[in-house]
Amino acid sequence: MKVLIIFAHPDRRSFNGSLLKETVSQFESEGHEVKVSDLYKQHWKSEIDEDDFPVTHKKGTRLLIPDASKEAYYSNNLTSDVVEEQKKLKWADLVIFQFPLWWNGMPAIMRGWVDRVFSFGFGYGIRERYGDGMLVGKKTMLIVTVAARKDNYSARGINGPMDDILFHITHNMLFYVGMSVLPSFVTYRTDNATEEVFEDYAKRLREVLKNIDTIEPIPFRTQNSGDYMLPAGTLKEGLEKPGETGFDMHVIKH
Repeated sequence: MKVLIIFAHPDRRSFNGSLLKETVSQFESEGHEVKVSDLYKQHWKSEIDEDDFPVTHKKGTRLLIPDASKEAYYSNNLTSDVVEEQKKLKWADLVIFQFPLWWNGMPAIMRGWVDRVFSFGFGYGIRERYGDGMLVGKKTMLIVTVAARKDNYSARGINGPMDDILFHITHNMLFYVGMSVLPSFVTYRTDNATEEVFEDYAKRLREVLKNIDTIEPIPFRTQNSGDYMLPAGTLKEGLEKPGETGFDMHVIKH
């Protein structure tokens, strides 16, 4: 299996960086190929702007990102750093996004990677979205470190349920471009974790990675399955279970 890890933490000595070592070691010990895009080490340009389209966009004119992205992609004029990341994505069977949860989301440098790399035509199209995007056939998962207590992200937690917090990433970014999204691996209270706590999490992570081929993806509803009224993109009445609201309606319950 070919594994691509998109890593976003400024310090490899962190709990997050230590987990990265465990991930790479586990996959390589089983004979898998691994590539790591270390965004801080690469000094990744996080903001998308007109400099991303130097050939196809006239500076100073109105910039419509989807249109500019589409034109640059189909004319082979995306910037070299974006093209290199897209090559890695094409190569990979499994894509892991590893990051600390900051302000209940991914670091800006990783969000900028998504903005720039998931270009129109490469990541998505008009109807090629939500399970039918351009990256169908690839698996993905999140490895996330959190400073707060797990209780803060429970059903009654002050921050909201973790699955809801991550929904805009798992569903609205990764499933959007067609990848099958595996359940996230999340660690809590990592800033002051002891060696024993780290070893416990590392053991759990290695077990997950050993069994990665047998883990069922999150059963999100696909856009073109007939469950949604198009082009509105709203779920048809009656498909949700009694009492279901919000994000839960977009996951098929068996």
